[in-house]
Amino acid sequence: MRFLKVCVLSLVLGALALPASASGLDGMRVFHTSTKFEAFISKLKTSIAIHKMGVVAEACADCGAKAIGVKIAKNRVIMIYHPRFAVRMLKASIPAGIEAPLRLYVTEQKIGTDISYRLPSKIFAPYGVADLDIMAQELDGIFKNIVAEALK
Repeated sequence: MRFLKVCVLSLVLGALALPASASGLDGMRVFHTSTKFEAFISKLKTSIAIHKMGVVAEACADCGAKAIGVKIAKNRVIMIYHPRFAVRMLKASIPAGIEAPLRLYVTEQKIGTDISYRLPSKIFAPYGVADLDIMAQELDGIFKNIVAEALK
């Protein structure tokens, strides 16, 4: 349990050290909605399923912070992927396996919620593998559609 507390605290402190806006990162997409955090998370998960992707894992820094007596704004890192892409990815590049699952970052704001993600094409580009680039372009479109649906 102590290890978990240290990991959560490191994650919280690391997040606080990030610039206020990550939109300057290569391939980063950031969107705002007036939808409240919990309602947006629900819409996002529905959209992920509609677009035939799966939630692989979910990280909750505010949950961990609460466990050590610290209150921070709600946030989730929702990690998504699908076996059909995992197979293609690994066929194209075993080292690229470190990049999966891909992440959506949802953060509670004073009014509404933000969602951000990095384009899969930017994540996989450094590997320089044509088949991986083609797959990543497909994932760019899927991520765009997932977020657009959730923002409705």
